[in-house]
Amino acid sequence: MADRKIIAVVGATGAQGGGLVRAILDDPKGGFNARAITRNPDGDKGRALAAAGAEVVGATVDDEDSLVRAFTGADAAYLVTFYWEHMSPEKETLEIGNLARAAKKAGVRHVVWSTLEDTRRWVPLSDDRMPTLMGNYKVPHLDAKGAGDAIFRELGVPTTFLLTSFYWDNFIHFGMGPQKTPDGKWAITLPMGAAKLPGIAAEDIGRCAYGIIRQGGDLIGRTVGVAGEHLTGDQMAAELGRALNLDVMYNDVPPAVYRSFGFPGADDLGNMFQFKRDFNAEFCAARDIAASRALNPRLQTFRDWLRDNAASIPVQAGAAGA
Repeated sequence: MADRKIIAVVGATGAQGGGLVRAILDDPKGGFNARAITRNPDGDKGRALAAAGAEVVGATVDDEDSLVRAFTGADAAYLVTFYWEHMSPEKETLEIGNLARAAKKAGVRHVVWSTLEDTRRWVPLSDDRMPTLMGNYKVPHLDAKGAGDAIFRELGVPTTFLLTSFYWDNFIHFGMGPQKTPDGKWAITLPMGAAKLPGIAAEDIGRCAYGIIRQGGDLIGRTVGVAGEHLTGDQMAAELGRALNLDVMYNDVPPAVYRSFGFPGADDLGNMFQFKRDFNAEFCAARDIAASRALNPRLQTFRDWLRDNAASIPVQAGAAGA
């Protein structure tokens, strides 16, 4: 056991980090031990990870010193931030800095940083195709992560930049499942037109990260995008209908309408979907399915994911698109 390498995993009780911890634990001959980092190591999830064989340590992304302690002795680290807990890109930027500096100070040899595109490279703040949000962003929860990539480069942290995709789990947890329209039909509502949306099971993001770390230094300095499938709204609606035994349609709305829905983050998500629609070829090309499967042979398709998760999708009798 002494010669096994340690992978420190931020957000180990969450979607992405949890998938990586489980991938490590599922591969006892892989030569790695999981160090699960969570702000609440004594909570139910932390205790469950310890019982499963992970080393569980406490640290928070707000406390750089706690992260240095948690990363010390680790050969690799998986780093993720938590935008939707506070919805502040400035706070997320501080979190990214803490993570990068801590990894540098602890001497971590390989960091996998869960990031996304800075959309301002394609849509400058002066571009009125979509509104500028919070004064400095087009898609705050993407832009802050993408801009944060530079921190790792400037510090010389040996990093693989992992571009994630739309979580299919959002159909369970983010209220994006089928809703009943005023005319009695069931629909999912997205402002994507006929464009394809790269999607993935959240569990598979962590498993792809494990594949990156297993390759060692080959992917340091590179950007790797992952997805399980690229699907249109119509294709997702058809698969949801099949799994839920409902007649589900795709309700395509303009991004401006989506931004007006009024739930927290609607404007951010409306801009996000518009970006993915308007720059679809480039966005999809950055997330290669075959390369994702090479990293993670257990990669799920949307149908695979629905087979195990459809029963957890809330079917809401609200008014989709209203």
